[in-house]
Amino acid sequence: MRKNGFFAMLGRMKHITRWGLMRNTMRESLSEHSFDTAVTAHALAVIGREYFGRDIDPGQIAAAALFHDASEILTGDMPTPVKYHNPEIKEAFHSVERSARSRLLEMLPPELRPPYRILFSFDTENPAFYAYIKAADKISAYTKCLEEQRSGNREFDEAARGLYAAISAMHLPEADYFMRHFVPGFGLTLDELQADDPM
Repeated sequence: MRKNGFFAMLGRMKHITRWGLMRNTMRESLSEHSFDTAVTAHALAVIGREYFGRDIDPGQIAAAALFHDASEILTGDMPTPVKYHNPEIKEAFHSVERSARSRLLEMLPPELRPPYRILFSFDTENPAFYAYIKAADKISAYTKCLEEQRSGNREFDEAARGLYAAISAMHLPEADYFMRHFVPGFGLTLDELQADDPM
């Protein structure tokens, strides 16, 4: 594999479709999900810094969030019920993910690998701050469920309930704040979004 193909491979994220086992009214690509997760993770970090006094760099969190699912370029999006069916499958998939990340990093010139290696391994390098990305990932999936439900698609009802419970169970004040103050906006129409905000 050519060593200068890293960014070309990242460009293929738009071809990876999520929610493969479920009927979708709107297709969601890995690129779209990664962008939404990065925007939300950045917001959680800003909320953490401004409201909860966290010593955190929102820019670094956003950058790491952009790459949080990059391994799926090579592995595809494995449905959650399959990925977490039992500990053996979960560990096997994590091993495949690590291998995929290594393959992607090897496509960079050696001098550029260290900063990207940090972003690719943020879950192990910065586990406390990775909680923001994990929460943002779930919030992004939850708002996708809300979007499908608004279109009359009940296929996402159980996923929405499960994700809401998982976000609440994280007990992350920043995520709770985002869910309370910003997620309701995802249920508004365009006209309602453009109306004067009563807050």
